[in-house]
Amino acid sequence: MSRAGGDGTAVLERAGAETLRRAVELDVASRFQESLVCYQEGIDLLLQVVKATKDEAKKHCYRKKISEYMTRAEDIKKHIDKEKQDGKYHKQIRIEENATGFCYEKLFQEYLNETVSEVWVEDPYIRQAHQVYNFLRFCEMIVKGPCKVKTIHLLTSYDEGGGRSQQVSGLEEIKESLRSYGVTLNIAFSSSIHDREIRFNNGWMIKIGRGLDYFKKPRGRFSIGYCDLDLRPCHETTVDIFHTKHTKKM
Repeated sequence: MSRAGGDGTAVLERAGAETLRRAVELDVASRFQESLVCYQEGIDLLLQVVKATKDEAKKHCYRKKISEYMTRAEDIKKHIDKEKQDGKYHKQIRIEENATGFCYEKLFQEYLNETVSEVWVEDPYIRQAHQVYNFLRFCEMIVKGPCKVKTIHLLTSYDEGGGRSQQVSGLEEIKESLRSYGVTLNIAFSSSIHDREIRFNNGWMIKIGRGLDYFKKPRGRFSIGYCDLDLRPCHETTVDIFHTKHTKKM
């Protein structure tokens, strides 16, 4: 093996070891979903090392470790699946102040499989123009699939200032636009709504501390992050993801 090849294998080995070390730490801390991802990534890196290694003794050692980690990863996967079946699954994501990379697709798309046909959005702050745009972007994500959503239910509160007519007209425009995609938007208003949560009829529930409005105001209309929310800095917030057997309806 060339020196370059040897250096490359060493880099893969170090990366794999570090990723698996992190997987074990998360595993011990009962952060099973995150540990499973790290186990899978670490195993993949070690498999690449095995392919690049000529020494049979080292290959045997790597394969033994890979087998052990694969067994643990499979056990975690079964544990997570059981929690989902029992309605006890809970995953938490902490979004730090000014963090980027947290567009709606990043938070929701994993749970929007083809079985999703109905969505409930409960958020008191779909009022001001930029908040209505947030909801529009969420709806665009829904329309793009792969889910087959037919109905979206929105429960929000009226704008308390002079923007009520703009709020209502904006939501009605979204409703009309969704209709052309075969999606019905049901809009309801409440003066006492406080909780923020999004539910899918496949059992997933996502609660965001700041609701859909967790992005910071862009510096200008032509600044990076204005259109692509993945590049937009965020306010600090917490996202809690649950799986329940039955999703309550409004």
